[in-house]
Amino acid sequence: MADTTVLREGLRFGEGPRQGPDGRLYYSDFYDHEVRALDLATGEQEVVCDVPGQPSGLGWLPDGRLLVVSMRDRKVLRLEEGGLVEHADLTGIATFHANDMLVDAEGRAYVGNFGFDLHAAIAAGGEAAMLEPGWVAPGTPLALVRPDGSVEVAAEDLKFPNGTGLLPDGRLVVAETLAFGLTVFDVADDGSLSDRRVFASLREHGIAPDGIAVDADGGVWVAPALQPFVFRVEEGGEITRKVETSQVCFAVAIVGDRLVCCTAPSSQPEVVSQARLGKLEVVGL
Repeated sequence: MADTTVLREGLRFGEGPRQGPDGRLYYSDFYDHEVRALDLATGEQEVVCDVPGQPSGLGWLPDGRLLVVSMRDRKVLRLEEGGLVEHADLTGIATFHANDMLVDAEGRAYVGNFGFDLHAAIAAGGEAAMLEPGWVAPGTPLALVRPDGSVEVAAEDLKFPNGTGLLPDGRLVVAETLAFGLTVFDVADDGSLSDRRVFASLREHGIAPDGIAVDADGGVWVAPALQPFVFRVEEGGEITRKVETSQVCFAVAIVGDRLVCCTAPSSQPEVVSQARLGKLEVVGL
């Protein structure tokens, strides 16, 4: 029995949920190639933009302009009055599809990428092998996009850098999906990262963390990508709350006093791109 309430059905695959500057929930649907905005109070929804290259991570520049990750062409796009334009080209850094993104208050964007063709590896029967302790994922950089669109490497050799968030003390936490844990960095005034260390190891729980959301107390809500629940973990690895969802949870966002979960039966494109089985589920915090 799920602890959540289904807010919206009929998605293909929801990802990158964020509370926007206007208080609405913004999220991407990979295989409808749309970024949408949903008013949780009224249920009214609109399509914000279409992203042919498959949208994922979302964020906003200080002046309110929306940034969107275009996964397959490894770019960050910017929404202007006339439509989407290229903000940054990640092809020199991202080694496979670009993915989740965090944009900080200065307009700096930290963007992860798959690192390799994960879906092909799973389709070939590699999922079980990936859960073995001796298996090591290919490393890939985390990209830093400056507000002017210039791109540099923020950190090297991450194992599928995915959901990213800022802790209340200003540190950056990244879900390394295929390192089975959360990694934390100090952030300098110029946005550069240092002193990489483990925030929480999740391997003993069989958790490959996907999307994350940081709460005001510094706890990190984690979507586990393989299991139908979401949970809150504190630095050091203590799990303090667990919420059952109706299907596998891939991404989370905190919107006001509610936790929003993007769920689907699978992440495999051949399953979810052809059906509308994705959901937005909510629970009170």
